[in-house]
Amino acid sequence: MIEPIYATGKRKTSIARVWLQPGEGKFVVNKRALKEYFGRETCEMVVLQPFDLTGTREQFDVNVNVHGGGISGQSDAIRHGISKALLQYNQDLKEGLKKAGFLTRDSRVKERKKYGRRGARRRPQYSKR
Repeated sequence: MIEPIYATGKRKTSIARVWLQPGEGKFVVNKRALKEYFGRETCEMVVLQPFDLTGTREQFDVNVNVHGGGISGQSDAIRHGISKALLQYNQDLKEGLKKAGFLTRDSRVKERKKYGRRGARRRPQYSKR
C-alpha cells in the first residue's frame, strides 16, 4: 500500500491536517462527509479548488482533521493543506497552484486589544466639556 501524503494548512486560527491517498475521490472532514460537515456550498467549492485547478479531483481520497476558527477559515486552511500535499505528490503542479495563490499562507489574524482602548484601535469617546 502506498504511503499517504501529509500536509498542514493554516488560516487565521484554523489548522487543517490533510492526508491524501490514491483513491476514487472520497472526502472526509473530521470523520464526516464534506457536504455534511460544511453545509455551505461556497466552503465546499473553496476546498475543492486545488483539485479542480490541477484536474486531480477523482484521483485521491482525502482525510482531513481540522480545528479552530470558523467554517470559512477552516475551508481556507483545508485548501492550503491540500495544495501543499498536491505539491508533494507532483512538483509540476507548482506553477498553477502558486499563480492561483493557494500555496501562500494567509497570515492575517485578529489584532489584539490594547489597554486604554475599547478594541485594538478604537479609542474611548472624547468629551470636550
